[in-house]
Amino acid sequence: MTSAKHRHALKLGVVVLGMFGFGYALVPIYDMLCDALGINGRVALEASAAPAAIDTSRTVTVEFVTTVNGGRPWQFHAAQASIEVHPGQLYTVDFFATNTEGHALVAQAVPNVAPTAAAKYLRKTECFCFNNQPFAAGEQKRMPVVFTLDPELPDYIDRVTLAYTFFDVTDVALKQD
Repeated sequence: MTSAKHRHALKLGVVVLGMFGFGYALVPIYDMLCDALGINGRVALEASAAPAAIDTSRTVTVEFVTTVNGGRPWQFHAAQASIEVHPGQLYTVDFFATNTEGHALVAQAVPNVAPTAAAKYLRKTECFCFNNQPFAAGEQKRMPVVFTLDPELPDYIDRVTLAYTFFDVTDVALKQD
């Protein structure tokens, strides 16, 4: 009888480890899928010989939303909640993050673009979301995002939300070093 209990406990242990492993791999899997499918603002940048023409006849509101995954006490926000942009023009928006914990950590921001149809028209040339962000205890960073909206953005889209969620990837980053 105890043998059956041990087998059952072993099976439950394997299930728990499998669930933990899957949860641990979600961020890298998400990154790979977004890169492969070109969704959520993770579109590979293509070199262009000539810059796109700026459409000064049109204005699009770009909103910035920030969250920290897992209820961490970090501070993370954009310098402004939204800006008005002309498609084709290059803009820089600063984001600020502070590690309020008493130890060093590594964070990774995962972007999301809404509406989904706008994602393929958002071109980021610089973004803190491209790389892991190491933070010392108490460190604050200014992290710019440089972007443009392609003038081919459909006319019915007059508002784009660029959202970032910060994840603690310290354990993953340390294993990669």
